[in-house]
This record gives sequence, structure tokens and C-alpha cells, in this order.
Amino acid sequence: MTSSPAPAIHVHELTKRFGDLVAVNGVTFAVAPGEVFAFLGPNGSGKSTTIRML
Repeated sequence: MTSSPAPAIHVHELTKRFGDLVAVNGVTFAVAPGEVFAFLGPNGSGKSTTIRML
């Protein structure tokens, strides 16, 4: 049996608040080594905030 390599990035229930504003709410994902991954979404959806936290 072949095991999968550990993820290069693993995020579980990531949350970011600015006072009462929840900018990122419970984001969970994993990126495998060599995998191409993108954040897509409308303006103000927390994409840049998520990347900055990584």
C-alpha cells in the first residue's frame, strides 16, 4: 500500500476577525506538494486576508 505525502499546506477552521467584522470564517483546506491551488471569489471575500495569515 502506498501512502500519500503529507500536505504542503494544511489549514483547519481558520478564522480572522477585525473587531466585530468576521473577515474569514472557518476556512479549511489542504494543498498537496506540487498541486496548483487558487482562491477565487468576489471583492471583500477574504482571499487576501487568508493568504496573509499563511
